[in-house]
Amino acid sequence: MINRLLGMIYILMRQGTVTAAELAERFEVSVRTIYRDMDTLSAAGIPIYAKKGKNGGICLTEQFVLNKMLLTKDEQQEILSGLVSLRETKAEAGENILQKLGEFFRTDPVDWLAIDLSDWSGSRVQLYENIKNAILARRLLQFDYYGKNGQMRRRTVEPVKLLFKEYTWYLKAYCREREDWRLFKLFRIKRLLVQEETFVPRAECISQEDAPQGHEIQTDLNMNMMVVDVRIDKREAYRVYDRFEEEEIEVLPDGNFMVHFHLTMDDWGYGVLLSFGPSAEVLAPEAVRQEMKRRVQQMAKWYS
Repeated sequence: MINRLLGMIYILMRQGTVTAAELAERFEVSVRTIYRDMDTLSAAGIPIYAKKGKNGGICLTEQFVLNKMLLTKDEQQEILSGLVSLRETKAEAGENILQKLGEFFRTDPVDWLAIDLSDWSGSRVQLYENIKNAILARRLLQFDYYGKNGQMRRRTVEPVKLLFKEYTWYLKAYCREREDWRLFKLFRIKRLLVQEETFVPRAECISQEDAPQGHEIQTDLNMNMMVVDVRIDKREAYRVYDRFEEEEIEVLPDGNFMVHFHLTMDDWGYGVLLSFGPSAEVLAPEAVRQEMKRRVQQMAKWYS
């Protein structure tokens, strides 16, 4: 009976006005039973009533669900917007809830977000899908992983979440080989397999050792962080505005750029500077400028 009463409420919120005969057919009961159900719902405080006439039938007072839930229009839209983002992860439950709540709130959700976790080639779609499924099902993952030293090792991990940080996707997981938490850069993960074995979630933390350098774990505001002054050729304008904030960019009279920004001066940081090739010149600090000179000279030896 409870399921039938809840089903009646849902149908009435979804369709507006429904005849007793239609409800009786839907729930395979008599019309008299439907009217008794109306009395039961009314006694429970549900504003259900019958309309007479050509377009008559059983219906609910407009917006009664919102009054019961004490949600404002803005709060309703926040819920629907959040479910739109959930749907973008291809979670089937998110799509179903989105549809039902949209009907409950009597409003259409704004399709404000689109997330594509793959690269432009689409070659990594299955990787993201497999990792997501393993996280949701709490199943172990096995994969080959290239560490910072370039060595490849087979890892077995307990995955907990995907993390996007500094233009890069990471997998946060407990590594059974290291017996500690790690952040794995997705581009270094190869030959991933979802295992049948499941795991019980652990208390999350990340050790300093395997965090991506200069990014994830900073215990003391990072001792290698420096303010760097770089002159960049105007032909790299699209990259300048992609990479830096407006307040970090100074447009010079000749159209070139002077960029002042914080950077962690490790291999990753120097890689950022070197990625601009001959279009960028480090002006300060002097120590960074000299290190760039050393690295460029080392690179030049490969082509001499």
